[in-house]
Amino acid sequence: MPTLPTLFTMRVVGAALGLVAASLAAPAALAADYPTKPVTLVVPFPAGGITDSVARLIAKELSASWKQTVLVDNRPGASGTIGTAAVARAPKDGYTALFTITSHVQLPALQPKLTYDALKDFEAVSQVALSSSILAVSPSFPANSVKELVAKLRAEPDKHAYGSYGIGTTSNIYGELFKKEAGVSLAHVPYKGAAPVVNDLVGGTLNIAFVDVGTAMPFLKTGKIKPLAIIGTRRSNLLPAVPTFQEAGLKGFEPYAWMGILMPAGTPADRVQQMAAEVNRIVKDLAMHQRLTEMNVEPVASSPAEFAATLRKDSETWKRVIELGGVKLE
Repeated sequence: MPTLPTLFTMRVVGAALGLVAASLAAPAALAADYPTKPVTLVVPFPAGGITDSVARLIAKELSASWKQTVLVDNRPGASGTIGTAAVARAPKDGYTALFTITSHVQLPALQPKLTYDALKDFEAVSQVALSSSILAVSPSFPANSVKELVAKLRAEPDKHAYGSYGIGTTSNIYGELFKKEAGVSLAHVPYKGAAPVVNDLVGGTLNIAFVDVGTAMPFLKTGKIKPLAIIGTRRSNLLPAVPTFQEAGLKGFEPYAWMGILMPAGTPADRVQQMAAEVNRIVKDLAMHQRLTEMNVEPVASSPAEFAATLRKDSETWKRVIELGGVKLE
């Protein structure tokens, strides 16, 4: 029969083991219980654009998988900073996430006085897709390559202009970089979005533009726009016949535009990982892969660590590109 000290020791050890087991089970239980209420996916841009469309596609699949509502909340304004700032200030519980684009890491170099830190105030969840941009000209413009375009612009300085979908946008950054790298003179015509740029390019009102492939694709297929070069380190599967700027001898056009999901910094790691795992599963699904490709974006599935590394790298890359191009928000 155990003595009293032995019984006491056994009870202490038993209690300690119980506490250890409970502490080990707690994270698993927390993860298993998530989500227990609606999740909000904030899109800091207007409804109807490609970013909004992809976000709604992902939200729909998350809702079906989790058996829980995933809402898309469009909060446009101030180049996307209004919605982004709202997510940075949101509760750190995994129920509010940001569905954003490359401008997230471009804006710090364009607007030094942001109310949030693009890296420190967010947890990377997953990259979702890559979006490519092209240098294109109207069908009647006498240039069929970057080399021919540069020769034309050098022969006729200050006589041409390029269109972008707004001051400080990726297309504006690429346009200013092109001027510096190619050594040409081009006026800048900022539009309010990609669609009007493409419309004027097709109509011949505008001869040169930097536009995203998703918006331009219907007109590229019908020959109403001529693509001269595409950004990136390799040719795109969407437009395999279009050479990269690297092939044309121009540097700085390597970084891809992307779409991805972030959560407020301090969100429990298990909830970040759980959303990342589910988003990755959705994006890797063959049917979803096909749908995203049909939307003219390239599906990507990355871990939080991989996306965090992309954010850090792209933040430095875009800072150099923006400084080189001399782009500033007015």
